[in-house]
Amino acid sequence: MMALFACALMVACEAAPTPEESPDGKFAVAMNPLTESPWSDCELETVLFIVNALDLTEETLKEKGVHTRAAQNIVAYRAGEDGLVGTEDDRFIETIEELDDIYFVGPAAMEQLVAMGAKACLETAPSEAIEVVFSPATYHESHIARVSTLIDAAERSLDIAMYSFWDNGLIAPLEDAVDRGVQVRMIFNAAKDDKKSPAGTRSAVLEAMGVDVRYVNKVMHHKFVLIDGPQDSVAQADEAILVTGSANWSWSAATRYDEHTLFAYGNDKLNLLFQAEFNHLWEYSRDLVWNEDLERVDTAPISPLVIPDDMGVDAVFTSANFEPYEHSTYGPTFKVVSGQNTVSDYLVSVILSAKSSIDIASGHLRSRPIAEALLEVHKLKPQVAIRVLLDAQEYTSESRQEKQEEKLVECLQEAGDSVSKAQKCTDVGYYFAREFHEAGIPLRFKWYAYKWHYKYAEQMHHKHFIIDGALVVAGSYNLSDNAEHNTFENMVRLHGALYPELVSDFEENFETLWVQGEDEERYESYLDEVVNGLDDFPIIVAPMAIDTDQVQAIKAAILETCPMVAQDYFHQEPWKHTVCER
Repeated sequence: MMALFACALMVACEAAPTPEESPDGKFAVAMNPLTESPWSDCELETVLFIVNALDLTEETLKEKGVHTRAAQNIVAYRAGEDGLVGTEDDRFIETIEELDDIYFVGPAAMEQLVAMGAKACLETAPSEAIEVVFSPATYHESHIARVSTLIDAAERSLDIAMYSFWDNGLIAPLEDAVDRGVQVRMIFNAAKDDKKSPAGTRSAVLEAMGVDVRYVNKVMHHKFVLIDGPQDSVAQADEAILVTGSANWSWSAATRYDEHTLFAYGNDKLNLLFQAEFNHLWEYSRDLVWNEDLERVDTAPISPLVIPDDMGVDAVFTSANFEPYEHSTYGPTFKVVSGQNTVSDYLVSVILSAKSSIDIASGHLRSRPIAEALLEVHKLKPQVAIRVLLDAQEYTSESRQEKQEEKLVECLQEAGDSVSKAQKCTDVGYYFAREFHEAGIPLRFKWYAYKWHYKYAEQMHHKHFIIDGALVVAGSYNLSDNAEHNTFENMVRLHGALYPELVSDFEENFETLWVQGEDEERYESYLDEVVNGLDDFPIIVAPMAIDTDQVQAIKAAILETCPMVAQDYFHQEPWKHTVCER
């Protein structure tokens, strides 16, 4: 048997004997090749998802009904030589046959594992219960328009955690909601600055109409709203609506940037997870102090014990990396827990679990753990096709790469024996795009201008992973150490066994972005215009997805033909110089 041969070479897959009688024999077979499987493809895919989880433990499997011998041996097989799940020598179980070959995994164990993920494959599973809206779109078809409609239908409450809110189209719906008695609470990143001089700010406008606006001492980078959430009773969870994703509440997020926004209807697990997250941040938030008639409203705490099992969905939050406490001067405060990397650890586990493909769309790629995991998979698992699509601002020239490498060496020398200082050197501010290019990982940039600037950027603002065409992890989390340790973020996991249409939508969107501009030959046409044209030409153009060599070629041609791009005045105010005069 394949797994037994691997065990003989690498690690004993049979755990220590247990006095408990096993319902499966040592060599029991669940999948008889001569008979039809009693389980559906969906059920078997979900079983593989369960046994490959990063946080897999014997206790977890046993608590969910898997018999002791099978639970012990599955975890031992996964753990590799060091005996620990979640480390570099982990072995992922590629097929059901490989799982079946593990000692004491037979019909009983397989039935128990199938039962763990049963909800994911119910014929009545609400595959439309979570939908995605992509940007850019026309305003009336955007996530903003849909959020406005949902706010209009809110009956009890709106809990909002938002980084940026500049779209005026949502002001009236929020005011109407307050007027009809809906309780509206908001943790707003801008309020941290607005508090210094509130008059006329967006925070003050919201407070004046009855929205209780608060802020936290770290960056609030979430972009979610819970509509009629489970504030007072767990039973309210299956009626609530969650809206979350990469998109802020702004015109640009709706009509210019590449974004995703998830709309989850009545998903009790996600609603409880996000309500617990909001409650936690709200408890340790600080008041804007503008509308003194507003009274702070706290809602019932949510115990992890009441959050249901649902193998189809999950969410992770960077809030796990922070410890709250009462500052003697400033009041409620969050501080970083040293060594905690909740979201990046999770994403690394997802990357390492890939069997056939990894597609990533992200504005940034500056997280060392994530970058190194991708480079490791590319080197050790060449059968896994990796594609990475980034915003143009992540492009790294050869000279810039040399400078950041020199800076890293200098920083490490200055850090000496200090582990914390050395970690800051390696984790913070390093761009990995050039290393991916040199390693041969397919990498493209959404390119639209010689120099990036927020005033005109049509930027790639997604933050999502598609693994093996069967799993999507998406949310607000930029791939950076800053996102991990200075901001409040989320990533939602969606399993294709329950949400096949949703995963398909993400795949289709990624494919469209990966080849953006190819049919129109934008790259070839623009490069020819820059090099051979006689007239003035724009240096802010329609977006195109191009690789490192192509970005380098365009930038070099523009620099040679258009000397103004090297001048200080251009770099200080690039939005004022959108055309190159020959």
